[in-house]
Amino acid sequence: MKAVVASAFGSIEALRLQDWPDPAPGPGEVVVDVMAAGINFPDLLVTGGLYQILPTPPFIPGKEAAGIVSAVGEGVHTCAVGDRVLALVESGAYCERLLARQENCFVLPASMDFLEAAGFALAFQTAHFALVDRANLQRGETVLVTGAAGGVGLACVQLAKALGARVLAGVSTDHKGRVALAAGADAAIDLSGPDLRNSIRDDVRAHTNDNGADIVLEIVGGTVFDGAFRSLAWRGRLVVLGFAGGQIPQIPANRILLKNVTVTGLHWSDYREWHPQWMRQAQAELFVLYEKGLLHAEPGKTYALDEAPQAMAQLRDRRVKGKVVLTTERWRRQVSGPR
Repeated sequence: MKAVVASAFGSIEALRLQDWPDPAPGPGEVVVDVMAAGINFPDLLVTGGLYQILPTPPFIPGKEAAGIVSAVGEGVHTCAVGDRVLALVESGAYCERLLARQENCFVLPASMDFLEAAGFALAFQTAHFALVDRANLQRGETVLVTGAAGGVGLACVQLAKALGARVLAGVSTDHKGRVALAAGADAAIDLSGPDLRNSIRDDVRAHTNDNGADIVLEIVGGTVFDGAFRSLAWRGRLVVLGFAGGQIPQIPANRILLKNVTVTGLHWSDYREWHPQWMRQAQAELFVLYEKGLLHAEPGKTYALDEAPQAMAQLRDRRVKGKVVLTTERWRRQVSGPR
């Protein structure tokens, strides 16, 4: 098969499409003929050797893909040969055939296509665990999402609305604001000003009768984090989802005490490793909301597998709105039809 391979940790520009051995399933494992694979910010960190969990080079990046089950190992019961599935792995998704554990394969709703599925699971599961588990969202609360026009940000906006929240979308441009508002956000908060430490707080309070945000889902880091933290309401909860801006913030513990707030973090893959049944339940709930028309994950742009460096650069340089998805030759043949 063909796969996008990193021969060593380093620049995404060094990734190459090359031959790789076809996988064979062992007990409890599934082989998926990949149609599309989602690109996520952790893929950039893994490729650069900066993530908390790293594979041994050479390796295939990528944490999520969608396709058709072509083989199953002994004892597999979550899916069968021929099923359309999305699959989650720690790494290895940028390829034509993916090996995954059965508990991390989810049969798709009939109405969900492969492009949408490839960008659905990681973003929306992150949003689900952030809002439901870490932040204990209650209907009617106000949620501020920073980086709201990216893949995870848009998922957070949509899911918060679906669960009955009022959503403020933190964005850095007018165009990104329009993207977030189209996804269901109630208002946009400017993240491009010169004094974000104060302006984010002031903008949020202006939209909340001076109460502040009950929940902040923080994706950007740096001075955005500082302003978002200051925008919290009394007994507010801030969930750290990432540092897309590149700067990891610090916060004095006395500020948590004085504001009577909670600051917590979310590492998505821990749920997959420590409690796969919880992840399956969350994904089932997300599929129900999808089938009700409350969630969608249309890709911002698609690329062929051999264009993986260019696709990842779109995410690295924060030029993309929504999800970036890689497609295989198998998917392109299906779309174009017989010749």
